[in-house]
Order: sequence, then C-alpha cells, then structure tokens
Amino acid sequence: MLIHVGLILSALAFQVWWSALAATLIFIPLFCMAVKAGRSVYETSRAAEKHTRRAQFFQEVLTGRENVEERALFSYTKELNRRWYERYKTAYGIHFKAESLRIMKMKSGSLVTVLISAMVVGTLLVPLRAGTVSIGMFIGLATAVFGLVQDMSWELAYIVSELSRYREYMQDFTAFSRLSEAPGALELPAEQIQKPSCIEFKGVSFAYPGTDRLILNQMSFRLEEGKQYAFVGANGAGKTTITKLLTGLYDTYSGEILIDGKNLRDFSPAERKAMFSVVYQDFARYEIPMKDCIGIGNVRGASVKEIWQAVHLVELDSMVDQLPEGLDTALGRTRTDGVDLSGGQWQRIAIARTLVSHAPIHILDEPTAALDPVAESAVYEMYQKISEGKSTIYITHRLGAARLADEILVIADGKVCECGSHESLMEKEGLYAGMYKSQKAWYE
Repeated sequence: MLIHVGLILSALAFQVWWSALAATLIFIPLFCMAVKAGRSVYETSRAAEKHTRRAQFFQEVLTGRENVEERALFSYTKELNRRWYERYKTAYGIHFKAESLRIMKMKSGSLVTVLISAMVVGTLLVPLRAGTVSIGMFIGLATAVFGLVQDMSWELAYIVSELSRYREYMQDFTAFSRLSEAPGALELPAEQIQKPSCIEFKGVSFAYPGTDRLILNQMSFRLEEGKQYAFVGANGAGKTTITKLLTGLYDTYSGEILIDGKNLRDFSPAERKAMFSVVYQDFARYEIPMKDCIGIGNVRGASVKEIWQAVHLVELDSMVDQLPEGLDTALGRTRTDGVDLSGGQWQRIAIARTLVSHAPIHILDEPTAALDPVAESAVYEMYQKISEGKSTIYITHRLGAARLADEILVIADGKVCECGSHESLMEKEGLYAGMYKSQKAWYE
C-alpha cells in the first residue's frame, strides 16, 4: 500500500507539485481518527472484561466436569444460563457500541477525505486547461486519487487503529512487566542444605497485607530436630500462617524466626526452598504422567528409583501395577488416555512429592481435610511411620490426628497458649482438653 501511495503522490507532484502536497492532507484526519478509535476500542475492551470474566465463570460452572453432581442435584442450569447470557450480552453490547462508533468515525473521516480529494482533482484542472496535462492523464490521476481515498479510508485507517490499540496494550503490559519480583523467586532449591537442629519463633507478630488484625501476636515457641509436632486450634487461629512465614511466602513480620540461631531472613530463597517440603490443604492435582507428578517434588531431578521408593512408602504399589502404562500413565481426564484417581490416591501422590524432595523438614498443612476420618487416620498413621525420626509439622483441626505427634502446640489469640503431649494436655483440663472432648462427643 505504501508503494501504491508513493507512486500516486509522485505522479501528482510531477504534474502539479502543490497538488501532491494537498493530497497528503488526506492522511491527517484519518490518522488522528484512527489513533483515537484504536485507543477507544482498547479502553472499551478493558471495561467489558469484568463482564466477560463473569460470563466465563458461569460457563465453567455450567460445563465443568467437577460440577456435574451439583448441577444435577440443585437444577441451577436454567438460572445460571440466564446469568451467563446477561453477562455475555452486556460484554457484547459494550464491544458492539465501540466498534459502531469506530466505523462511524471512519465514515465521517471518509467524507472529509473525499472533499480534500475533490480539491486535489480540482487543482489538476489548471494544467488540463493549459494543455500541459492530457485528458487521459487527468482521468487516470483523478481515478487514482479517489482510489487512494478508498484505500486509506478503510485499510490504512484500520491498520493505524489496530496499531494504536496494540500500543495501549503494550503500555499496560510494560507496566505489568516492571512489577517487582520477589528476590530469588525463580531460584531452584539449594543442592545441599544442613539439617536444622532447632527452629525458634521469638515474639513474632504478623498481619496480612491490607489488614490491621494481628494473626500472630508475640508468638514464641521452639521446635527440636527429629520430633513430630502438631499445631492445633480454631479456624483462623494462625496455624497455616506459621508455615507461610517459615517457607518465606511472607516476610513482613516483626520479631525473630531463628533456625539454629540464624535469622530466617539471612537464608537465601534457594536455601529455604531446600529446607521445607509442604503438602497444603489445597494441594495441586497435576494431570501429567504419574512419574512426573511425583518427580516435580525434586525439580533438580528425582531418579526413577527414588520415585518408586516414594510410591512404596505411600503404599501405592498395587495401584501403579494396575495402571495401563505404570508410572508413565497420564493422570486425570485432560488426556483421553488419562486415568482419574480417588481423593485419597491424589493425597498420597502429593505426599510422595514431599518424599522425593530430600527436604529435612516436612509440613502437612491439613491436606486430609477433604477425606473421611478413617481415610485421614490412615494417611496420618502412614506418614508418622514414614517420618519417624524426622522433623515434621502437622497442621490440623482434627485432634485425633494430633495424638500421633510427639508434642502438640495449641494456638489461640495469636499465641501458643498450651504445649505438651496429648496425655499431659488432657491432664491440664485446658483449651486442648475441651476441644478434644467436644470433637470426641460427636463420635459417641
């Protein structure tokens, strides 16, 4: 197109130089309108995004596999379909209005350029009357000028509009890419880490960003190497927060967290990653081959032998033997040849990931919350055997599992209010004893 425009302007300049200059005026209104239209379309797409995302959420609920049972039970399909349509219609309406305005602006710009084109053609009448331009040349140049207007009114204007839209996008993308990254976020765990003999919280206080409520308030406790500890307490007491501080997910706390007397902040991210292995309540279910699903617990590379050892420890040998391709079998339903697992099997695979990590400290943060009491008890008893002699932290609100720990720490009001074995805490008749009896009553 640029070559085409250049040839036409050159031909005009050869005949009447100032007619070519006048022809360039065609670019100005179209360019300005196209830039403004592109910016408007991008801003509109951002305004419609919240409705689009909501519509996508409703679509996922209506079509997602994990919602099949509740869709059938509650019969909410018709209502959610109505809400999906409303959101979709709103988002579509916003986009349609923006595109309509862009087309109207382009058309109004075309009218201006047609007038300018007529003026340019009019300038050729002077040399035509003087005989310096033939009638054939005049018709050819006039046709070329009006053709140029047609091309620029739509094709060139559209290109400039799209470039303007992408420019707005790149500005936002650049601002996003400049967001600060947590130091060491992409570092791999250290290859070697010394096994800690002691972890100590000294007067640690913490509130989540954007809030003033202290989740931990002058909390102090001490954990020794080779013991199994259970943190118990009501929901929101701060049990999971302790693990987040230990693993470095949050650093905005006051007080001291010491590992063998060394401040936790003095450890590199790579050292912290190598020190702790965690199974969270909402652990991930990676729908990839089972070998990789377990092996990613050690991103530096877990051997097949180590993976088989982990499989054996979590008692999944028989399940693997029944899989069509053994450890190479894809898990989940993402692939047509994938095999879905039960909740307990996914749970054991998550635990197997911690075993191949070689981390000296293992943390189980209520990973069995979705299991029934019998299955949960089996998982904790299994893990107790696996972790015998290793430093282990259990986070749980089911006190039956806490009995397996060497020491129980009861969290309340942001502090450790009680500490001891199950037997000693029951003798104290304190908060733990009350919680335990309350839970026990449900099974009597």
